[in-house]
Amino acid sequence: MPEGSGGGDFAFRPLRKPEEFRAAEELQAEALGPGAALAVPAALLRTFQDHGGLVLGGFADIYLAGVVASSLGWDGSLLYQRAHVLAVRPEYQNHRLGARLAAFQRDEVLRLGLAEVRGGIDPLHRPSAALAVRRLGARPSGYQANLFGQLGAEGAGEESDRLELRWTLAAPQVARRLGGELPSAEEDRRRLAASSAVVETEVGEHGLRRPSAVGEPSGPSASLEIPFDVATIRDHEPSTVRRWRHAVRDGFRAAFDLGYEVDDVATVTVEHERRAFYLLRPGAAAPPPPTPATP
Repeated sequence: MPEGSGGGDFAFRPLRKPEEFRAAEELQAEALGPGAALAVPAALLRTFQDHGGLVLGGFADIYLAGVVASSLGWDGSLLYQRAHVLAVRPEYQNHRLGARLAAFQRDEVLRLGLAEVRGGIDPLHRPSAALAVRRLGARPSGYQANLFGQLGAEGAGEESDRLELRWTLAAPQVARRLGGELPSAEEDRRRLAASSAVVETEVGEHGLRRPSAVGEPSGPSASLEIPFDVATIRDHEPSTVRRWRHAVRDGFRAAFDLGYEVDDVATVTVEHERRAFYLLRPGAAAPPPPTPATP
């Protein structure tokens, strides 16, 4: 998608003017909720743009509706873009603007001659997981507990766990997912039914689902449940957010230690309740299943 091109009712291009970078800072404060504590200030966004990074906007006419920002990263052998924020104003969050911004970012990163974008998401935030893994084809590569310390008011803040992601831009699954090739709802239901549960859950006394046990994945498919809407839990039963945080953390650690990899995120209706799951498979490093004893 070339610079300045439209995506339906939006145009996508790099930010250029000081007022655009200030608008991007204000947009993050409006869009990110508790994550606004990690908003990237305007001066740093401008520094990214001028020194190897990318700060790209989705504009409705001249109004900045969404922004994605990354800086240049280096791991000792590979240059890549390190994603810092993808934020969309609330009134545009049902327009698929986040996915369209990410697709534009992919084009721009490839134009720079780089092959990968890396970043992190809050593992409890279903919309971020669904966008990154389901829609874009990114793959989780690790888990960091409380990476930035407590976020929010002192004494009532949340731990800032992050699920690390790698978005390999030329990977076959990326092209398929960006092209709209997604599993059907029935395929998701069948896979979930055949999966071992890493995090078991129950409905609490206030009608909100919460973790009840954490185990280890087994077999050719596993699932790791997360809240369908963590914001509702945060508003009505904030202590349960911490319970979810630690259950998901322990579940991912167990899965990664056993060599499992996340290859999808699915929302499945179970007995009229919408629930969200990371779907996992054994990776190349996973130990082989035990051989049945010979009678």
